[in-house]
Formats: sequence, structure tokens, C-alpha cells
Amino acid sequence: MMPMRGASDTPPDTSLRRRVMIVAGEASGDIYGADLVKKALLLDPLLHFFGIGGVNMRACGVETLVDSNDIAVMGLVEVFKHYSVISAAFSKLKKILQNDPPDLLILIDYPGFNLRLAKAAKKAGVKVLYYISPKVWAWKAGRIKAIAATVSQIAVIFPFEVPLYEKAGVPVTFVGNPLLDLVNVRMDRSEAAESFSLDPSRKIIGLFPGSRKSEIERILPSILEAAELIKKRFPDVQFVLPLASTLSKSDILPYLKHSGITPKITSERIHDLARACDAIVSVSGTVTLEVALIGTPMVIIYRMAPLTYEVAKRVVKVEHIGLCNIVAGKGLVKELIQNQASPVAISAEIDKIITDDAYRTEMIANLANIREKLGNSGAATKTASLAFDLIYRKQDI
Repeated sequence: MMPMRGASDTPPDTSLRRRVMIVAGEASGDIYGADLVKKALLLDPLLHFFGIGGVNMRACGVETLVDSNDIAVMGLVEVFKHYSVISAAFSKLKKILQNDPPDLLILIDYPGFNLRLAKAAKKAGVKVLYYISPKVWAWKAGRIKAIAATVSQIAVIFPFEVPLYEKAGVPVTFVGNPLLDLVNVRMDRSEAAESFSLDPSRKIIGLFPGSRKSEIERILPSILEAAELIKKRFPDVQFVLPLASTLSKSDILPYLKHSGITPKITSERIHDLARACDAIVSVSGTVTLEVALIGTPMVIIYRMAPLTYEVAKRVVKVEHIGLCNIVAGKGLVKELIQNQASPVAISAEIDKIITDDAYRTEMIANLANIREKLGNSGAATKTASLAFDLIYRKQDI
């Protein structure tokens, strides 16, 4: 393991501007990437970052050759539909690796794309740092061999990932979970509600439909139907819907047009918005861990293309799909998958959360234990230090 450097350390040989290709293919990766870039620039202000990212990485000065919005898909069917766009993005970066190689390639999650790029980088003699590693503990364990063959250093965010990579001979460092730094809500529920012009005396339900257009298409209609059922049960309920950076209002307005629900839509202060809620309907993904750290009760739902689901059933090795449940090692939050994620089932679980005080209290207490399982803060700072060492390390990859 390389020693961690402080932000005040002076980088050697800063007369030459070092170039770093960085790839984040989804909304969460864009957020993590932006934080990592900020911390890396503290170590070496002359670093030039370029690659694939979104609005957050651009705000930090990353030159985005491809927008992550264009390739943020998951599942066999969805990838096939967007194959030409994804293939073009891959070819663009591969040519740079071959013809004008950077000093380092940083990959963030998005394994289907990034592991292929890591192979191209290895062939081009470019060092590779993988941050937010592929979930080999959930499925496709064979990817560990590909990682061992192509990745110079891997920075993992869950402690149970370390022995998996150590066994495969991959240089691995547990850096802690970046959400420990990014999820920092100081307001109580009433303050948070009022900050969004919501009435704290009335119930507030969050509708969190995901960050991918394919998720919106497949899941949002059921969420809105569930919301209509909730509204019949609680006529004065308020709904809020966070808009991910990878989406625009035009992606969701067609669905709302045919719904009796008019949620407050915002792309600002999503964590404060989650604090304002009494309960949340959330797609499976990183957001479930964010909501868990905030402590808001929720129900986790997900629906995939039928073919993707049939394949997933055969290869996924984990009992739960929600990250908060995976980290806890048990089902703290109810999961409704595929046909289980019906409007009736979703609304029934939200009803139980907001009417059954004992059930709600137990869920909140269980969620409070999640934080201690995620290690220490400072993930982006530690990963930036690993990147710094790889850029200036003289050894071969």
C-alpha cells in the first residue's frame, strides 16, 4: 500500500503538466469523480483531467470528450439499444490511449465499459487506477482475473472487498466510502421541508425514480401509479421528485402529464430533500445508501427488461439488491423486484411506513447503524493520493 500524502505536499517535477484520463459513466460516478478531481488538484494544481463525465466533473474543470448522460445505461437490452453511442465513445478514448497516452487512467465503476478500456490502457503502457470497483462480490467474479491483469491499483469503498482482491494479487486499498463525506445534512425534517417551500405539518413522500432514462421508462409509471394510490389514502400528502444530473425535465414530464400527481421537482440539494421526506420510494442503486445515511425510511424497487432479469437471476450471488441491505447484511428495508414492484405493493409499504410507528421506528434505528459499517471518511482524498503516487511512480505498471 502506498503511503498517503497530505494536501500541502509539493509534487515533484511540476514543470510538465500531467494528463489524466478519467471515466465516469453514470450520475453517481460523476459526483464521485468531481470530488476526486478536486482533491487531486490540491496535490497537483497543474493536472489536466479529460475523458467521460457529467455536469459535476465539468464544473471541476474536467474536459468531457463524452457526456456520461449519453452512455448511462444498464442491462443487456439497454446496452444493445445504445451500442453505437457506447462503441463510439470507447473508440474515441482507445485512440487517445494509443496515439497520445495520458500519464494515468482513472476508472470509476461502470465495469462493462471500463474493464475493456483498462485492457486497452495496459496494452498502451498506461497505468490504471480503478475507483469504486466492479461488484465482483455480487456477480461476474471472473472479472477479478481481468482486473488483476490490467489494473495497477484498485481503491475499494467496502471493507469486505479487500480480501477478494488481495487473494487475486491486485494492489488494493480500502479508502472508505465517499458518501461519508458527500452526505452531510444538518437540517432537521421541518427545516428541510420549509427550505423547499413544503408544509412540514403534512406528509411528504419522495419519489426517487433513478438516474438513467431506461429506469425512468421502466419504473416511473409504476411509481406514479403508486403515488396516486397513496394520495387517495392521504389526500393532503405532498410528493417530491429529485432530478438526477443525467436527466432533464423533458425526460419525466410526459409521464407526469398522464398522472394525477404534481410532485415538486428539483435537482438541488437532494440530500436535504431526502431529509424532508417521511418516506421514500427509491430505485435500487447508490441512492439507497445515501437515503440510509440520512435516516429516512424507504422501500426499494427495481424492474429490468425481462431478458436482463432472467440472466441476472442466474448470475447474481447476493441475497439483497439494495446497497443499504447489502452493507447491513440483512433486509433492513423491503425490496420489491420486477413484478413485485406493483403500484399496490409499493403504496402498501409506504402506507405501513407512515402509519405503523413501531415499524417506522425500528427501520430508522436499523438505518442508523449503517454509517459505522462504511469505515472512515476521506475516500476522495485517499484515492487522490493513490493517483498522485501512480502518476509520479517510476516503476513499470
